[in-house]
Amino acid sequence: MNNKNYISSVCSIKDGKVRINNKIEFTNTDTCSAVDFFKSVYTHYQMAYPKFYKMDSLCKLAFVASELLIKTNKITHRYKPEDIAIIIANSASSLEIDTEHQKAISDKENYFPSPAVFVYTLPNILIGEIAIRNKIKGENTFFIFDKFDAEFIADYINLLLNSNKAKCCITGWVDFYEGRYEAFLYIVEKHSEHFSIEHTTEQLNKLYKQTQNN
Repeated sequence: MNNKNYISSVCSIKDGKVRINNKIEFTNTDTCSAVDFFKSVYTHYQMAYPKFYKMDSLCKLAFVASELLIKTNKITHRYKPEDIAIIIANSASSLEIDTEHQKAISDKENYFPSPAVFVYTLPNILIGEIAIRNKIKGENTFFIFDKFDAEFIADYINLLLNSNKAKCCITGWVDFYEGRYEAFLYIVEKHSEHFSIEHTTEQLNKLYKQTQNN
């Protein structure tokens, strides 16, 4: 029995740059904020999904990264909705929007907690946005770590696929806090013809480190 799994595509977004399979595909370092940059990515790739503008910053980042990833790989055409899992992690949880919500409920003179803000006060909401957009119905989980943990993610995803709980997985790291952002999402499959890298801790660490270099 072959228990090997393979990384079939990668999308990383950091420092005004979009990398797909380790190639810089889009750059915009002129925008004044992270959110403006996410909007420029959305516009450049003509992502036509009006709900994007209602999302919080963390979800916007996850959304554009996942859109590019799925467009490159087309897994939603090759797998049943229930066979695709989404497993994502970060370090800040939904702290950015949590802070905004806390300010709204702490100001007794201007008490007006926004339902639009409250919707995004859980980090796994971004998984929900990706799943709804792509009609994905497989297992989904969100983890919080101090930093990207390649060993845990590699072991967890490999177990998921090798136990047949999923045939394909969108996974990785999406973090946003105080304007600092980083997305490193990739797809794991049992078989891959393109950009085929074995899904091991060593290979994952190497791939992630490559995205940290400008």
